[in-house]
Amino acid sequence: MARAEGDGMAGNCCGGSCGSGGGGGRPNGGRQADYRRTLRMALLVNGLMAAVALAAGLETQSMALRASALDFLAVALTHGVGLWMMGRGLESRGWATLARGLALTLLGLGVVAATAWSAYAGTVPDAPVMSLVALLGMGASLSAAVLLFAGRRGGLTLRAVWLCARNGMLTNAAVMMAAAGAWSMGQGWPDHLVAAVIAATVLSGAMSALRQALGELRAWHAPADPT
Repeated sequence: MARAEGDGMAGNCCGGSCGSGGGGGRPNGGRQADYRRTLRMALLVNGLMAAVALAAGLETQSMALRASALDFLAVALTHGVGLWMMGRGLESRGWATLARGLALTLLGLGVVAATAWSAYAGTVPDAPVMSLVALLGMGASLSAAVLLFAGRRGGLTLRAVWLCARNGMLTNAAVMMAAAGAWSMGQGWPDHLVAAVIAATVLSGAMSALRQALGELRAWHAPADPT
């Protein structure tokens, strides 16, 4: 069987490069310990922000905040997979990526379904609270990017860190725009539209992860070349 090892994952932040050793080579020794600490801290920041955004989304009836929670969860899972697969081979990485892709696909479809129901019910979210949580989300995204940049030590490329920061900022800026639209018009469709876009972005990343995982698992189980 063809075997390969490494911690790299291709794609954008949600696709896997952010926090998974996306292209800089595997750290070792003291660098690996530093890299693990960095990923743990970034995972904690994104995981906590996912919980905050979800709780606020439920309280304010905002689907955009719930979709933002899904986006933070996607990044946190990427960091978690990056931690788990350090030092493991291609097959382990493939199964971990597959599990992550399946989980995000199911959750993304759930957000899309809930958004459709909220739009049908005509729900209007609490815009001021949405804006505050989105600002907090921007701060969390920047903090995680700073952590990753300062502690990358050969495990991450600058492009991967930039993608994480950019995606997080854009997502929360979109939530703020949804809040402004809902507040100025007194309608919920801006919130629903932004939620659908964020969920679609996460689903696209999940599909990329699934394709990558299946490719890696096929490579692992492919018969060895007799030549």
